[in-house]
Amino acid sequence: MSILVTGAAGFIGMHLASALLTRGNAVIGIDNFTPYYPVALKEARIAALRRTFGDRFTFLTVDFGDASALNAALASRDFDHIVHLGAQPGVRYSLENPLAYVHSNITGHVNMLELARHRRVAHLVYASSSSVYGLRADMPFRVEDRADTPISLYAATKRADELMSETYAHLFRIPQTGLRFFTVYGPWGRPDMAVWKFTEAILNGRPIDLYNHGDMRRDFTYIDDIIAGVMASLDHPPADDGQAKAGGFSTPHRLYNIGNSQPEQLLALVAAIEAACGRKADVKLLPMQPGDVHETYADIDAIQRDLGFQPLTPIDIGIPAFVDWYRKWLARS
Repeated sequence: MSILVTGAAGFIGMHLASALLTRGNAVIGIDNFTPYYPVALKEARIAALRRTFGDRFTFLTVDFGDASALNAALASRDFDHIVHLGAQPGVRYSLENPLAYVHSNITGHVNMLELARHRRVAHLVYASSSSVYGLRADMPFRVEDRADTPISLYAATKRADELMSETYAHLFRIPQTGLRFFTVYGPWGRPDMAVWKFTEAILNGRPIDLYNHGDMRRDFTYIDDIIAGVMASLDHPPADDGQAKAGGFSTPHRLYNIGNSQPEQLLALVAAIEAACGRKADVKLLPMQPGDVHETYADIDAIQRDLGFQPLTPIDIGIPAFVDWYRKWLARS
């Protein structure tokens, strides 16, 4: 199996590339190092992969939102599976720079569908998001639930990706799996996410902002559990058998939630970080921000039933692992 991984310099992409290479797969990683958060972190992820795997890891700097550049970069490269993790992330940033989301998440997704179509790949796995559920009040979120009321442009682009993928599965019978990730954290994580931001602030004696006055719950999911779900999905493409799949499609296309299925109060997260850091947080309670939701909670019945997925990492294990990594990251920076 030879796998193209987009967003290889990203948080999930780096961990997936490492896991695939560790088990012996050939991996081609692509990324264009967008400056949404410090590029130095993305460069360090790629450097770590190269140190560990050497020439076994092929990396190309290319913008998958540019079809001509993408096709030129990959013209001489062979692969039979794609894991499309690259995207413009962030709910709040989508309020400031909407065109970045159209370029990466809409145009970029179509480019990957076209690549999968013309290369006749065996399976395209792509990253969706729990944000597609919007303001649903019923919990937990199930892949069978309607997801047509997004409250951010980011969420709307991710739902659009799912629908475009369904169209290509119908027209061209491309086997696809869309993965709705729930609040991923862990070593090599993203500086714009709560776990990193809170850890950084607590260790530096700065206040942390808790929106909705701290009354928020998130289904925090450790990176190792996310990677286990991605790998299981990749290894078991949906059949083109006309039978209903997870998410309600009868094409060779399905949707899965990947979460810890254990939502935590934001204050519980803060307490876990305080314990791992050995310091108390200075907390500022603020109103809800535009585009945010009160709670996320993954129903993982579908991926458990189909693939045997089971998250294994509660925050009292995952948070100390992140804080330990973060201290080492600070020491080397």
